[in-house]
Amino acid sequence: MLLQLQLQFGGGRWRRHGCLAGAFLVTMPVGRRVYCKQGGVQLLIAAAPCLEDRRMRLPGRFCLHPQPYVFSPNKPFPMDHPTGHNSNENAAGSDLQAWLDQLPLSTPTLAKLMLSLSEPLGVFGAVKSLATGRYVHASEGMAMLFDRGELGITGATDADLMRPDEVIAMRRVEQSVMAQRTVIVSEHKLEFNGRRREFTVTRSPLGPDHLLAMWQERTEERHREVHLQRALNQIEQQQKSLEQARREMQLGSGRDDVSGLYMKAQFDDQLLREIDLSTREHREFALVLIVLDPAPAALQAIGAEAHLRMLEGLGRMLRANTRAMDAACRIGDQTFAVLLSGVGLATAHARMEQLRRQCNAQIVVLNGSDLGLSLSMGVSSFPHTASRQDELLAASQTAVQEAQRRGGNQVVLAPIPFGIP
Repeated sequence: MLLQLQLQFGGGRWRRHGCLAGAFLVTMPVGRRVYCKQGGVQLLIAAAPCLEDRRMRLPGRFCLHPQPYVFSPNKPFPMDHPTGHNSNENAAGSDLQAWLDQLPLSTPTLAKLMLSLSEPLGVFGAVKSLATGRYVHASEGMAMLFDRGELGITGATDADLMRPDEVIAMRRVEQSVMAQRTVIVSEHKLEFNGRRREFTVTRSPLGPDHLLAMWQERTEERHREVHLQRALNQIEQQQKSLEQARREMQLGSGRDDVSGLYMKAQFDDQLLREIDLSTREHREFALVLIVLDPAPAALQAIGAEAHLRMLEGLGRMLRANTRAMDAACRIGDQTFAVLLSGVGLATAHARMEQLRRQCNAQIVVLNGSDLGLSLSMGVSSFPHTASRQDELLAASQTAVQEAQRRGGNQVVLAPIPFGIP
């Protein structure tokens, strides 16, 4: 399958195969690359299929080629390939080989350069000879890692750097890499000067007798994870204590034990009173229905306890973010309603959007894990959306269903009907 692109560039003169133009057509196979040139700099254009609508797209992935290519009428363009039966993998391999052949660098020099580029990222490389067990090359970071200073670790063995049990663990993984002839990632805990440090080591075979290992320290990251887990456990204990105290205070008050909000009977009475009051005083109010979005499979596996924690969390957020003159109630197993007295549709939408974001950022903890809180909301207004109780509820319910149809975790306004005169 071929893709034809029309490219246009502002300023400058662009050349492809000796043709000068500010705009030109490029015909290229899907998944292949074409290089254009301006002022001695090559520009990579990559085309990829757009699977969702079965059309082709240019993703805008441009990268500058470090070496200029000199065009010659008798010399083929190095990145062009005939559209035969060769696979994209073979084409990509020949592209890379053609580029490497133009570099004024030897293979060892290029290999050392690539290893050194990983050091600013905290990844250190080393090459070991399996015949002797000694390191034949190591980046500067490896020497600092093992506190070898100017000595480095080139020529040293693992026994010179680690404890015997750590050496055995290293050797076991290296044997697996050479036996399977594939890349293997492993975790190691090493002790340096009485301090336990953790590393992720990625190994790959280099020929029959050598092995490349890339080291990345994870000690600080693991410490942060432990501290975060402790903080989540503390938050969970505090939330349990607060919920228990609230239940004891609300005994006999007619409120829901889980959420701490009023129930459906109180909501129906409050809605009728609000409609009557707003009709007599010619003012508006908003009705919001809130539904918990379906939990991920991992939370569903936890069961009723996770559902209970999420209902408690939503109850806390509604109690903290509604005014005394508003009414927040639980009217179903996963459905809540809020009456916003004297509030129009636009203001209600803005307030509920703010509430949704706060709930989404709220930490609801169970067994040391954050459950998250995702909500779908539907907003209707009296008298613009509807002027009767059942019509208001139906409009808000329709808006909630639309929010869930769009993927959940959003606020949707109920449509305002316009009568034909």
